[in-house]
Amino acid sequence: DVAEIEALYAEKEEKAAAAQQAAEEKAAEKKEASAGGGDWDTSGFSEDWGEEGERMKAYSCPSCGAELLCDESTAATSCPYCGNPTVVPGQFSGELKPDFILPFRLGKEDAVKALKEHCKGKILLPKAFTDENHVQEIRGVYVPFWMFDGEAEGDAHYEAARSRTYRSGDYEITETKHYDVYRAGAVTFEKVPVDASSKMPDGHMDSIEPYDYKELKPFSTAYLPGFLADKFDVTVEQSRQRADQRCEGTLASALRGTVKRYDLCVLRDSSVHLRRGKVHYALMPVWMLNTKWHGKDFLFAMNGQTGKLVGDLPVSWGKFWGLFAAIAVPLSVISSALVLLP
Repeated sequence: DVAEIEALYAEKEEKAAAAQQAAEEKAAEKKEASAGGGDWDTSGFSEDWGEEGERMKAYSCPSCGAELLCDESTAATSCPYCGNPTVVPGQFSGELKPDFILPFRLGKEDAVKALKEHCKGKILLPKAFTDENHVQEIRGVYVPFWMFDGEAEGDAHYEAARSRTYRSGDYEITETKHYDVYRAGAVTFEKVPVDASSKMPDGHMDSIEPYDYKELKPFSTAYLPGFLADKFDVTVEQSRQRADQRCEGTLASALRGTVKRYDLCVLRDSSVHLRRGKVHYALMPVWMLNTKWHGKDFLFAMNGQTGKLVGDLPVSWGKFWGLFAAIAVPLSVISSALVLLP
């Protein structure tokens, strides 16, 4: 009757309101806990370049605005980000001095070989992209990175299930058992990388990770001859959200990895508390080649230490339509001949 229906809906609305309030309280607690982890500690940064700064030049690209550093003997011929050939030398003025540098392990020959292998068999590539002279324009660039130290602590609730199917007489029976799974733990992390160059696509940098930090060296300009070094233009504060997401994601992945032997596992809710620690400034080795095709930029990037690569490849529509015609015309002739047959 009406009274029972009204009572039922009143109970449902009360539970919904309570659930909403609980969710808002939990979100507030999470925000407060995250704020309680403090900000990233940048007190260790150094602005004193000393005599090393006197042996360096700065290059500013008038096309894309990239600011690149190199040793005083380097004569730049093109910008690795946009391919502009008018890179003008200027007076170096240092901001922050990097803490670490990861030297190139792979040389230009390795990068050229990897690029040729990457392009091999791709018949729709424009000739301008695979031209030998163009391939030789590949440049070694030290890309700036922020590296974050800290700890992530949290918990997670999962709904899990395990099913089995068996026959009983004429019936096929599926039995499903449901489980409430809880996990909690902490992960300590060191040098979580976030690239500090707005000109380098984040997807490219994520794709060529990881780097082997065992070869990380204290910064010295002795590693720069023959290479360019990009100056950071994304601050630590601007990188904070991405760093937090990577740290939280690492903990979430670690917790989820302990939930095993279930046919189904769905996350119900979770919470993460970050203890933010030191931030380091480092330069990482990347081989780069930029190509412009019909007004669009295509970037090839290779990890200068491990050889892992990623590349955007243009398509020559002239070759595409030529190939299409080469296939379509014979098929059309065959079709016409079959139609004419008695």
